[in-house]
Amino acid sequence: MAVLVTFVLASAVIAPMFFRGNASGHDLQFHLSSWMDVAGQWREGILLPRWAGWANWGFGEPRFIFYPPASWMIGAFLGLLLPWKMVPGAFIWLALVVAGLSMWKFAREWLPQPQAVAAAALYMVNPYHLITVYYRSDFAELLAGALLPLLLWCALGVVREGARRAPLLALVFAAIWITNAPEAVIATYSLSLVFVAACAMRRSLQPLLNGAASMCGGFGLAAFYILPAAFERRWVQIGQAISDNLQPSMNFLFTHANDPDFMRFNWKVSSVALGLILLTAIAAALSARRRRDVSEPWWILFILGLTSIALMLHPSLALWRLLPNLAFVQFPWRWLEMLSLGFAFFFATAWSPASRPRVFFVSMVALLAIIAGAGALMVKDAWWDTQDAPFVLAAIHSGRGYEGTDEYQPNGDDRSELPGNPDPATRADDASPTTAQPVEEVDADGGAFVPDPGARVELWSAQRKSFTSESFMPVTLALKLLSYPAWQAQVDGREVRFEVQPTTARLLLPLPAGTHRVEIRFRRTWDRAAGNAISAISCIALLGFAYGNRRAARRRHAERTAASV
Repeated sequence: MAVLVTFVLASAVIAPMFFRGNASGHDLQFHLSSWMDVAGQWREGILLPRWAGWANWGFGEPRFIFYPPASWMIGAFLGLLLPWKMVPGAFIWLALVVAGLSMWKFAREWLPQPQAVAAAALYMVNPYHLITVYYRSDFAELLAGALLPLLLWCALGVVREGARRAPLLALVFAAIWITNAPEAVIATYSLSLVFVAACAMRRSLQPLLNGAASMCGGFGLAAFYILPAAFERRWVQIGQAISDNLQPSMNFLFTHANDPDFMRFNWKVSSVALGLILLTAIAAALSARRRRDVSEPWWILFILGLTSIALMLHPSLALWRLLPNLAFVQFPWRWLEMLSLGFAFFFATAWSPASRPRVFFVSMVALLAIIAGAGALMVKDAWWDTQDAPFVLAAIHSGRGYEGTDEYQPNGDDRSELPGNPDPATRADDASPTTAQPVEEVDADGGAFVPDPGARVELWSAQRKSFTSESFMPVTLALKLLSYPAWQAQVDGREVRFEVQPTTARLLLPLPAGTHRVEIRFRRTWDRAAGNAISAISCIALLGFAYGNRRAARRRHAERTAASV
């Protein structure tokens, strides 16, 4: 029943896409371009891409070091199986099904089957998920949010059963970290709050100790992503992620700003948030009489719900400024994902289908009808487009590339000054390919670039470049590549240093007269090697711990059986 309900509801959410095209939300082209870039690099034999080769109109950026890998790898895999225009809908369907089954697993621990299915249905189509699908197209956040109920189920398992459940919690926690960074920050603070609340409820420090060990295991599993992203952010303009309208102070509920479009969207999200807060409060009040039956999850979700509401309001600004990395959540209303857990669980708990079946089913149908009505309004209000995927695909195939991301620009780069950057007044589908060749020559005045007649490119893949240059006099070559410390150049087998063009941070390579073979590679830096090693060691340690627990459980079971005989 749970599988059937999740399949039907996920299909209902994506049904408009069969007739209208894809919901062209804020982040659709960002995700499409990432998926297509990764799929192309897989064909080149790069299994774990780090450098987005077609970003910034072909000059590239280190996007895949900083943006967690799970969503862009799943999107790229779907792109190998399906036409690109179908991939967004397939990704959404998959994420919603995971959300429903994850919530069902959490609720089934304490509720009968019909109530657990109701909780799954309410969580997977909660209004915030519909905003993410129709307005925002933030596929990574949707997938990470789908794992939150499973995370909470594992956390409460650690509280009740101790360290025996720690490996599973570490695995789910790591999965969220390699899916979406803002949701991972929310999950980290939420888990900390869960274990502190459990200590207070049980009057013991054991839940906090076991929880901290589990979270350390999760950080260790995800270290191959976390360590490079944390260390190398000094090499990019990461502060752009929380500048201007992306600051938390600009995104509290019902904020005021001078940008009409920004205000309009904020008030749409705020209206949905207000409705969800009211519904959750009503559900919490109705389910309070049954909280003795589900005491631990009820109080945990109640505390998480209050925290979520508080952090969406302007008086919490001091916390956003003081707590480490909380500002990188960017939008306080992202905490609606955590509030939606309480919304679904409280409503499913409010009435028992055994004692009041008619009230239970009528209330669930009425609530789903209200959500369906809100979804219909979003569908009507959203922007739909059938050309997003074909446009990005054509831009990559033509060699034009796609727009880069502010926060992933290497230091010193102003991407608006890069060759091939279309005029802001030019329509996207009219933008011409960049005129910059992979290898150009700086003219005598050192200002303009001209094609290098002596350059013969042998290989120009995302993370490896190889060409031969021939000149009768010393030259400085301008590469279609942005400066980044991981790039390493060898000329005739000897390592050389790059120069960097001011303003654009384009790589310049001085060469003496003659014929030279140039090899450029995106090398593995020490932080990436260390992250990989930590993840491998953590994986082995958690597998060993889980195996030891399983053997101990079998031994205890055998001893109990022998004693009873």
